[in-house]
Amino acid sequence: MRAALLLPALLLAGCAAAPRVEVQRVSVPVPVECREPVPARPVMPTEALRPGASLDDFARAAMAEIERREGYEGELLAALKMCRTPIHR
Repeated sequence: MRAALLLPALLLAGCAAAPRVEVQRVSVPVPVECREPVPARPVMPTEALRPGASLDDFARAAMAEIERREGYEGELLAALKMCRTPIHR
């Protein structure tokens, strides 16, 4: 009879000493594919010049091309910035 009472008491004592579980959150950066569209490259004015164009025509096309390239560069930098922005969840 004593053994019959001792066995359940020992089993219950084992349940009372359950291990302590501690959850820790660890932030790990995970690479994610960038889905930002690549801006289309514009046609540059100097590429459209006909052979034998005058120096004045070339100078005008080159000045226009500088403006167009700066605009295109701005679009590329904006796309790159969107790809480098961290994703917050």
